[in-house]
Amino acid sequence: MRVPLNCPAEDLEALGLACTEEAPCAAFLELTSAEGVGSRLFLAGNIHTGAVTLYSILLASSDAGKTWTEAHARILNGSLDQIQFLDYLNGWIGGQLVQPMPHDPFLLKTIDGGTTWRRYPIFSERRTGLIESFRFTSPSQGTLWIDRVSGAEAGARYELYESVTGGESWMLRQAVPRRPATTSAPVAGEPLWRLRVSGSPQVYLLEKNESGSWRTIASFLIPLGQCKVPAPALRPEPPPEPDFPETGTPKPSPAKSRRR
Repeated sequence: MRVPLNCPAEDLEALGLACTEEAPCAAFLELTSAEGVGSRLFLAGNIHTGAVTLYSILLASSDAGKTWTEAHARILNGSLDQIQFLDYLNGWIGGQLVQPMPHDPFLLKTIDGGTTWRRYPIFSERRTGLIESFRFTSPSQGTLWIDRVSGAEAGARYELYESVTGGESWMLRQAVPRRPATTSAPVAGEPLWRLRVSGSPQVYLLEKNESGSWRTIASFLIPLGQCKVPAPALRPEPPPEPDFPETGTPKPSPAKSRRR
């Protein structure tokens, strides 16, 4: 399938892109994570040009991959990464804004199995940083690592946060120059889902592990088309004013009254 591409002029302007008819901007799909809960599937990622991330994207299927819809509105300049479902109801997706550098990280949270998602910022004010990883052990308890990327004080690039509200608010627990090598329990067994790039034109293949063999469930085109702003239409010139003689135009003779 091909994800619809829509890049309004105001969004391109906000991102500092000059995409014109003469020099359009090619757009591409990037999928970063896949997860399944029951018969529902979720794919997270972004839509980007060669230089700028345009939008986040969250795709969902409720029929085991036969048809797909977008489960959350696209976030301008956003990108989605890790997905975790704790059970059939509670799930989270990590994301951040990415231009000019990663900032304002957030979580998308669902409590109804992915039917609806709500966005929760990690910080109450604008800050650089991205979500490196997170893990919930119950619907309320979770931990999250932030990579400050830049702007952090010396010796405090990585920050560990804890939530007791299911990701709706966070408390700083630790700030360290290097993240510990092991921060969560390893996942047992082989992964059930994977994304793989293949073909020409290139596509993402969503594959499911079935007893050690990978079966393709769905495919998604990576090239999505071009963003371009049509040139403004030229206004037709108004017709020239009629050229009357200086003495004016002759007036029609008044009708003669009829005598009775």
